[in-house]
Amino acid sequence: MLVKGLGISFDLSEDHLMIQDMIRKFAEKEVAPGAAERDRSMEFPREICMKLGELGLMGVNTPVEYGGSGMDSISYAIIIEELSRACASTGVVSAVQNTLAQLPLYRFGSEDLRRKYLPDLASGKKIGAYGLTEPSSGSDAGSLQTSAVKNGDSYLLNGQKVFVTNGTAADLYIVYATVDKSKGSRGISAYVVERTFPGFKIVRKEEMLGVRASGTAQIAFENCKVPASNLIGEEGIGLRIALTTLDSGRVSIAAQAVGIAQAAYEAALKYSKERSQFGKTISNFQFIQGMLVDMITSIEAARLLVYRASYLKDKGLTFTKEASMAKYFASTMSEKVTSHALQIHGGYGYTKDYPVERFYRDARVTEIYEGTSEVQKMVIARNILGG
Repeated sequence: MLVKGLGISFDLSEDHLMIQDMIRKFAEKEVAPGAAERDRSMEFPREICMKLGELGLMGVNTPVEYGGSGMDSISYAIIIEELSRACASTGVVSAVQNTLAQLPLYRFGSEDLRRKYLPDLASGKKIGAYGLTEPSSGSDAGSLQTSAVKNGDSYLLNGQKVFVTNGTAADLYIVYATVDKSKGSRGISAYVVERTFPGFKIVRKEEMLGVRASGTAQIAFENCKVPASNLIGEEGIGLRIALTTLDSGRVSIAAQAVGIAQAAYEAALKYSKERSQFGKTISNFQFIQGMLVDMITSIEAARLLVYRASYLKDKGLTFTKEASMAKYFASTMSEKVTSHALQIHGGYGYTKDYPVERFYRDARVTEIYEGTSEVQKMVIARNILGG
């Protein structure tokens, strides 16, 4: 939804349409052909990341002065949707790189940190990741246990992070740790941790149900020595950094969910026109038509919620509620749409001969990461009730 003066326009601008056309052609040529094999082998799409970096799509919202493209948030949503339509793993890899790795540095980092890390992230030369979730703290991020102890001109980090997207391939990680557990959430700080820092290690690569090429990992810190200059912002504002980052991250996951659903809908529509039963194509049956209508209507509604949240962000307005609304609706929609797509394919949909089983698996995680659907409801309720 793009607001112009007192009126409302539902059309993308010419610039947005050009970006959409460019990324769709790239995704169909460079990303989609290897999606099934990457899903099978769990191979991280590093080569694709480099190509995206060359196109300026690994630092979409990062300002030009730090090596990014300085595009608006609607452009970013379009890019994530189109990448996810071709390959959900590539979509989330790009989303983490663009938002979770770069936004905290740009919004809260020192000028030295920005100059040191943003250009390589925006170009795709280096991969970034985000370490917030722990074995004992997921939705309740304020209870994280990873500790950071000041030691001269360094911090020593100890603890573990799980479900770290890009974790196996990342060169640097935005890590949240507590400097004072007695202060609860107000004792949390954020740090840039490089893969080569002493005491850092990758514990294992997770074998996921979906988005299997996302390089999701468990990582650990054992007296990991982090320069004090790699503190992002000030001590104690880590949770604020995390929540601010997650607002934007939720919009990108909503866009990912729309892309997955769009791919599933297109596959189901095509199949319904080709598959014949009882002397006619199944697209002639009202039950099939009803599912297709529900699918495309829900996709269009979710996409508008994504654009609305993106628009508010670009205007510098509060968009926490709108981000959660987009993420909640789009993720639940995506699971339903991919389920319908699999049903329309019948038994074939349950095989790996068709991509809908992958779409179905990929869609499920959009209801979990970047805050579960239940957490999104909590955020929305808090905003509408004023709590």
